[in-house]
Amino acid sequence: MAVEIIMPKLGVDMQEGEIIEWKKQEGDFVNEGDVILEMMSDKTSMELEAEDSGVLLKIVHGNGATVPVTEVIAYLGAEGETVEVGATSADVAQATADLKAAGLEVPTPTVAASQAPKAELAADEYDMVVVGGGPAGYYAAIRGAQLGGKIAIVEKSEFGGTCLNKGCIPTKTYLKNAEILDGLKIAAGRGINLASTNYTIDMDKTVDFKNSVVKTLTGGVQGLLKANKVEIFNGLGQVNPDKTVVIGDKVIKGRAIILATGSKVSRINIPGIDSKLVLTSDDILDLREIPKSLTVMGGGVVGVELGLVYASYGTEVTVVEMADRIIPGMDREVSIELQKVLSKKGMKFLTSVGVSEIVEANNQLTIKLNDGSEIVSEKALLSIGRVPQLAGLENLNLELDRGRIKVNEYQETSIPGIYAPGDVNGTKMLAHAAYRMGEVAAENAIHGNHHKAKLDFTPAAVYTHPEIAMVGLTEDQAIEKYGKENILIGRNSFTGNGRAIASNEAHGFVKVIADKKYHEILGVHIIGPVAAEMINEAATIMESELTVDDVAASIHGHPTFSEVMYEAFLDVLGVAIHNPPKRK
Repeated sequence: MAVEIIMPKLGVDMQEGEIIEWKKQEGDFVNEGDVILEMMSDKTSMELEAEDSGVLLKIVHGNGATVPVTEVIAYLGAEGETVEVGATSADVAQATADLKAAGLEVPTPTVAASQAPKAELAADEYDMVVVGGGPAGYYAAIRGAQLGGKIAIVEKSEFGGTCLNKGCIPTKTYLKNAEILDGLKIAAGRGINLASTNYTIDMDKTVDFKNSVVKTLTGGVQGLLKANKVEIFNGLGQVNPDKTVVIGDKVIKGRAIILATGSKVSRINIPGIDSKLVLTSDDILDLREIPKSLTVMGGGVVGVELGLVYASYGTEVTVVEMADRIIPGMDREVSIELQKVLSKKGMKFLTSVGVSEIVEANNQLTIKLNDGSEIVSEKALLSIGRVPQLAGLENLNLELDRGRIKVNEYQETSIPGIYAPGDVNGTKMLAHAAYRMGEVAAENAIHGNHHKAKLDFTPAAVYTHPEIAMVGLTEDQAIEKYGKENILIGRNSFTGNGRAIASNEAHGFVKVIADKKYHEILGVHIIGPVAAEMINEAATIMESELTVDDVAASIHGHPTFSEVMYEAFLDVLGVAIHNPPKRK
């Protein structure tokens, strides 16, 4: 079936675009990502890339044409396939002008089906109903409104989802406390003599401050939705195959549905897991007392971050991880280095081992491990990841993959017109990935399936102290894909960086992995100060398809932490100024 190429809407105010030159001609084969035309919008020239592969079957609007946004400008399809092209708005306008010039009556125009006006919406009907108000959901709702749609959003509790309420934001609030406490420890060495080295942690104020941060942000999301005229429904939405959504005694209908129900804490089925002393990542964020000891079951992002928070408060923290290292999704060299640093901060790590049973007695836990050893602690944190939240979707009979809603490249589920961006599809369970998936899902729901969520260069970070961050392939993945002999690796350390030394943060490094033949950047990995901020530059570099040589030609400000990343790129080429010469 032929795929429509439309004039893209590249900005909220964009109404039309001018085709300057087609770079491909009818009959040419087009690969996904090929530049197919040059266009002009708002006096800005840009290139349009193909979002699918196929033969350019028909060019509807040629060079010099000015075309309204979302109108079909060409078709892609299989070799030999034909398309029937109805009258476009430009065709109708020209025919009308010709008839008027000839003094003839102007008939009611016949417009191509894709350009025909939509039937009027009923009072309880929407162009798009979004179920879930987390990152994917509220992004989709606002994007749909920007595209001119009548949008409704259904949220059962608080807007902002896990990220704002129980994840990213609360944990970062607590991790700032850990960073402040680290600062107090080095103050005297910097000439800051505090009146007293004794301090106490007021957990009531800590929790209250966290709650105030969350309230500010969730209120901001709701304010944005209202400002964009998105209609809000509170309650659990029960979604039906006919695209109706039941919220209590209300029933609304969408021409398209966005399922953005997010995720929930994953649990393991072992004896004793239901003890009240075993906390989830949701529970521990409201804990108003500091436990003397805490066993963290799971050495992933959340477990390590929250473990560090309580270790900084003086809690004896032991992390149990089944993999051979903590944060196993990160580059091996980086996660091993982080484990060394956090061990010096007092955290204890047990890797390549799992929990087999939990026994509660005398208001404490005995945690039995599958290697026969035991840990006794006051509380435990269950932190083994998250799974999709499917409550309210039971009637849909969606195609699933290991409990995750299966979606195509357009974020569409097995039911046409129903999309599922974000954590619920399990592709990349990160808030910023959910933002992009929600945005793409909304664009496809409103204007048809034209946009794909490209997530290859999604950055990831762990907000410990030091932070770690990555984008692209790890070294192990690069070796597996390209072979060790076909990759280059560059490194530079924060130990020689001027700003890092001045800030007492001269630990860690940046590692760049590149293709040997073309110097294509395959992955960037950071452990050190502001790693979560610096990785965004690396993600942009990779998304823009710059090579190591391109980055080497840039200039980074001095003194900055990001000079370390620049020097790591130079080290790929063997020309880093602040590295000793490489041995030949």
